Amino acid sequence: VSSIFQETFPPAPEWSVDDIPDLTGNVMAVTGANTGIGKETAKAGALLHHNATVYMFCRSRARAEAAIADLKTQTGREARFVECDLGDLRSVKRATEDFLSKESQLHVLFNNGGVMLTPVEKLTAQGYDMQFGTNVLGHFYLTKLLLPIMQSTAAAIGIPARVIVTSSLMHWFADKIDYGLLIGENEKKRKCAGTTYLYSLSKLGNVLYAKELARRFGDKGIVCISLHPGQLKTELMRETSAFMQATRNIIFPVHEADMGALTQLRAGTDPAAAEWNGKYMTCWARLYPNSPSADNEAEAKGLWEWLEDQVKDI
Repeated sequence: VSSIFQETFPPAPEWSVDDIPDLTGNVMAVTGANTGIGKETAKAGALLHHNATVYMFCRSRARAEAAIADLKTQTGREARFVECDLGDLRSVKRATEDFLSKESQLHVLFNNGGVMLTPVEKLTAQGYDMQFGTNVLGHFYLTKLLLPIMQSTAAAIGIPARVIVTSSLMHWFADKIDYGLLIGENEKKRKCAGTTYLYSLSKLGNVLYAKELARRFGDKGIVCISLHPGQLKTELMRETSAFMQATRNIIFPVHEADMGALTQLRAGTDPAAAEWNGKYMTCWARLYPNSPSADNEAEAKGLWEWLEDQVKDI
């Protein structure tokens, strides 16, 4: 309870976007970058402002192009669009092929995009629970396909490439992965679990696969960090009722999206964070313990193997 309280009511930040180093020559990819903390990660004062080449992996071309135009007005620099629907593994594969046709390096991948509290009956294109399929499986597959270019980048520049995984303090509310909840044919069971628990399950999945990635690739040029960005004013709860959104805003302090970007920006750009492989961060931009369940190595290994099995024939 104390840990959750401290993640909900964080102290003032000791790190700011002014601490971001010059990113000239760095290629960075951000999923869900057309809105919320993804857009704030890319925007003025952040990656573009510090001269990074930024690719926005987004589902909607129209919304991404509007965000790119807005960011160009703010920064004078233009982000680049890659069409990617994380709820469709074939779209993820096409997106990586598109990106790899344009770039020979990738320094940082921000696995930022996601969905929250979607109706239980909503499924991904391949029939998985929408929240786990998008937040975990889609990002896992994207990362898997981009790891080779990230490893070659790390070898070329002599420092690790980074995978930054946006999770949530909600990962504390799930203790293990129930694979029966992840497939659409078990709708009755998933309705009994409820959309809030399914969201928590996906956020536990984020931390588990991030830690397993860190274990498997930490000596192969990759640093992986997972994090809770904070309670934020974003579109993440767009699938929920106005009453639920208002209730959340009353119970918890809600902050602007630019504050939420702070933690992942530090994870992705601070030279000191190169030593934080496998760690968990919370708001604002500080290391913090994750739940004990997320440290279960057997659970993480089992999830990784399940994820690999789901994407082997895509």
